[in-house]
Amino acid sequence: MNLTERYRQAEARADQRRAQFLASASAAKARIAPAQLKQDAKQKAAGSLANGRDYITAKVQERPIAAGAAAAALVIYLFRRPLSALFKRTYVWVTNRHPERAETDNG
Repeated sequence: MNLTERYRQAEARADQRRAQFLASASAAKARIAPAQLKQDAKQKAAGSLANGRDYITAKVQERPIAAGAAAAALVIYLFRRPLSALFKRTYVWVTNRHPERAETDNG
């Protein structure tokens, strides 16, 4: 093999590798385009929501009482201020020894 043939082979390998590099660079450029990133994020979010929903459904079917208790605890936690106000008024109503007087001095 003489120098000219080796040069042509090296040149062909370089052209092939350059073409591979440019193809991968254009693929990467298309991959990080804003529209593609937005679409990927939407697909990933939809997939994770579907997987989460399936997981929760399976767990609720396995243990419905525990799921109901957890839901009730969440509701109580979310509505703790109105419930505490209700229970305070109920406590005052039950323990009020003078029913002719109102809860406050003003009313």
